[in-house]
Amino acid sequence: MAKSPKRKVEATAATVAIPPEQRRSLGKALREKVPRASHGEWKAPIDRADPVELTLAANAGRIRNLVPIRHGRMMASPFAFFRGSAGLMASDLAHTPATGLIVQACGDAHLLNFGGFATPERNIVFDINDFDETLPAPWEWDIKRLATSAIICAQHIGLTASEGNRAVRAAVRSYREHMNNYAAMRALDVWYERIDMSKVIAALEAHPKAKAHLAARIERVHRRAASDRDYDMLVDPDARVPRIKDNLPLIYHPDASVAPGVTSNFVAELAGYRKTLPDHVRVLLDRFILYDLAIKVVGVGSVGTACYVGLFMATDDDPLFLQAKEARASVLEPYAGKSAFRHHGQRVVAGQRLMQAAADMMLGWSKGASGAHVYLRQMRDLKVKPLPELWDGNLIRRYVEICGWALARAHARSGDAARIAGYMGPSETFDEAICEFANDYADQNLQDYRKFVAAVRDGKIDAIVEEV
Repeated sequence: MAKSPKRKVEATAATVAIPPEQRRSLGKALREKVPRASHGEWKAPIDRADPVELTLAANAGRIRNLVPIRHGRMMASPFAFFRGSAGLMASDLAHTPATGLIVQACGDAHLLNFGGFATPERNIVFDINDFDETLPAPWEWDIKRLATSAIICAQHIGLTASEGNRAVRAAVRSYREHMNNYAAMRALDVWYERIDMSKVIAALEAHPKAKAHLAARIERVHRRAASDRDYDMLVDPDARVPRIKDNLPLIYHPDASVAPGVTSNFVAELAGYRKTLPDHVRVLLDRFILYDLAIKVVGVGSVGTACYVGLFMATDDDPLFLQAKEARASVLEPYAGKSAFRHHGQRVVAGQRLMQAAADMMLGWSKGASGAHVYLRQMRDLKVKPLPELWDGNLIRRYVEICGWALARAHARSGDAARIAGYMGPSETFDEAICEFANDYADQNLQDYRKFVAAVRDGKIDAIVEEV
């Protein structure tokens, strides 16, 4: 039998990989078009959207009786207002300079949307943990929101202006230096990269009390399963059948006037959700039976969007809590373009899997009988949340450095790390520009917050302030 002739494979222009150093040079060349110092400019455009009207517009389609809680939470402080107004900042970021380099953006990269959680292997890692607004968008938008949140948080916890500025510079420098490192790494190595919490603890070497506190928190998280803690906190111990405890207005069982057909809709959502899971995870899910369902109020900006927690049981002492959260269009969409996914739950899940080093294995999406887009995940999975009230000037710098690292790692997975690194360069020019922007936008946020509070006090906006 004649041997098959050897086929010569030739790389076409479309398949030839551009070397990292050449991509760095291309990134550096972008400075001619968009100088790094230009990122420090923030001036509200004449036709800027009214912050109060934009906040109210975001209430469309939300559960009506929860909207005043959203307003009350945003009213608590300028920092809380900032956390709840990602859409307002997105509209402003669209007027700022951009290099044209696109990444899978978080869309709401404020510093409390980072933290520790468990991987499927039960290791605790540090990463971004909120992806409701994720969408391909300019990389600069995420770093500007992170930097601004650092200034506003520093003000919130009573730090000086210089301490806030040092925190911003630390965050941006960390992002820039780690992006430079990722630009030199092999593609697979970038995807294997994780920020283990042991690295976070090591970063606190100069702060023994904070280091010991974090190590103790992680030890407590490891000691007891998240489902056990949730069960004790959420389930009525006196009920004959496991049932979620009402804690009005934050957790409650809706009646037909508030959410008609909620249980039947959820069952329909589960059927669709199951199809989006890998085969081996479906086998696990099928071991559990739905026992109860309740509305749960979460976050600041998300308050009023449909969010349910489902209690599932495999046996009497084997619970699973799944959270089903409404997925609406990203706040970035009017400015960055529509998602490639028609289903916003799928958009959130795809973005999370792309940006996170280790996503929840129960992550999936569905469309219920009501037509709403939702995504589902475990309600908590050994989370370690940041505690800003314990921070001083040194600790906030250490924390935002880790946030900058995590954001660079997430962007490097989908974007061109070499071009971004080449654009930022080795100097502090970009850092200083973002620091200037963050200060100016923090002032803008304060003005917007005061307008919002005035509208509440004038009776134009209903707000419910929760008891602490």
